[in-house]
Amino acid sequence: MGFLSFYKMSGPSAEKVAPENVDKVWKRKRFMTFLAGTFGYALYYVCRLSMGVMKQPLIDAGLLTATQLGIIGACLYWCYAVGKFVNGFLCDSCNIKRFMATGLIISVAMNLCMGVLGASAAAGAFPTAALFVAFAIMWGINGWAQSMGAPPAIIGLSRWFPLKVRGTYYGFFSASHNIGEGLSFIFVGSLVAAFGWKWGFFGAALAGALGVVLILFMLHDNPESQGLPEIEELSGERTEAKPKADVADTRKMQKAVIKNPGVWILALASAFMYMSRYAINEWGTIFLQEAKGYDLAGAAAIIGVNPIFGIIGTVVSGWLSDFVFRGDRKYPAFVAGVLEAIALALFLFGGPAKWVNILAMVLFGIAIGVLISFLGGLMAVDLVPRKATGAALGIVGMASYAAAGLQNVITGVLLDNRPRLENGAHDFSLVSWFWLGAAIISFLLPILNWKRKQQEI
Repeated sequence: MGFLSFYKMSGPSAEKVAPENVDKVWKRKRFMTFLAGTFGYALYYVCRLSMGVMKQPLIDAGLLTATQLGIIGACLYWCYAVGKFVNGFLCDSCNIKRFMATGLIISVAMNLCMGVLGASAAAGAFPTAALFVAFAIMWGINGWAQSMGAPPAIIGLSRWFPLKVRGTYYGFFSASHNIGEGLSFIFVGSLVAAFGWKWGFFGAALAGALGVVLILFMLHDNPESQGLPEIEELSGERTEAKPKADVADTRKMQKAVIKNPGVWILALASAFMYMSRYAINEWGTIFLQEAKGYDLAGAAAIIGVNPIFGIIGTVVSGWLSDFVFRGDRKYPAFVAGVLEAIALALFLFGGPAKWVNILAMVLFGIAIGVLISFLGGLMAVDLVPRKATGAALGIVGMASYAAAGLQNVITGVLLDNRPRLENGAHDFSLVSWFWLGAAIISFLLPILNWKRKQQEI
């Protein structure tokens, strides 16, 4: 078996499920795929966000500056952006189990290597001057590996679930972002606070290894590979015989998606939303430490509230749009965007009181949960044919994470090039307005798409 054929989509199984067992087996296999995609991707996130709780300890240890940390973070997001675009297209015709597991294995390896290198640098056995370069390269590789997570998981939903409930299950799946973020801030944050920043990498690697096992044992490529009929037949969506789409048809659809202005509008809106989202994920902990006087454990715990409540936003969003708004995502997406901006303003300018910052993260989490589901994928998927799901996700993902990387660099440069405050802390005044402005733009752009219909090819 060649390298490329190893990742090729599974063909129909020679062993067919008995007709009387088809419905039972289909529901069991699709639920296993949903669980593996959701929790596997959540553990992907732990391997991605481990750096977010380590910034202050790394700066305090004199190993890296804010600008260097911003560049390292940008390396992940820029590699992720390109990878998400490429892998989104590849995944439309790939074996999603093998593809998703491979990415997480690489991500685990990078976290382990960075933990070892960081420990060596702290002990004086590895030059600190080289640490920045090594971290930037490895975090960039991690970014590419991370781009192999979401497309297979979401395509799994498209391959296994009927259209009428896709929004609901997509909403549940989108909770994986929040679960992963929560684990990053609470689990990794606790490890760093207790044992030092190096353990942030080791703990993330352990969580990722668990995700690999979950994907390998529970994620299924497509119904046909399990001896079942195609999804259109299983769901009753096929009303007449249609020729099966081949690779050429899929490529034709993908090219049409590239030319769809509605997808690019949503990609740009998602880009600005990701700027504000990752501003909190990457810099929220150090913001609370330096601007509001919290310790590491307390700051990480408050930021950890955001993804926990984000689960509510993602779960409710899919159900609400499917059964209340009948698949129309634009109104709940707009309301969530306004709520995100209000919550971010409260967090940035609302003072140091603990209840204020917790409330801000509760509201921010709910809003971002909805926006990740809608702007981050589902609204774009709704605009394109099923066979081009990965292409739409690739475009949105590329724009989103390119912007997240840009935000990291801009934030780091702004912090390092402003005079320090009297207590030696960074000045977050300009950074705060930058983050808030991105949030406001993100909910205004989708208005341009309100009358756009699904693309027909």
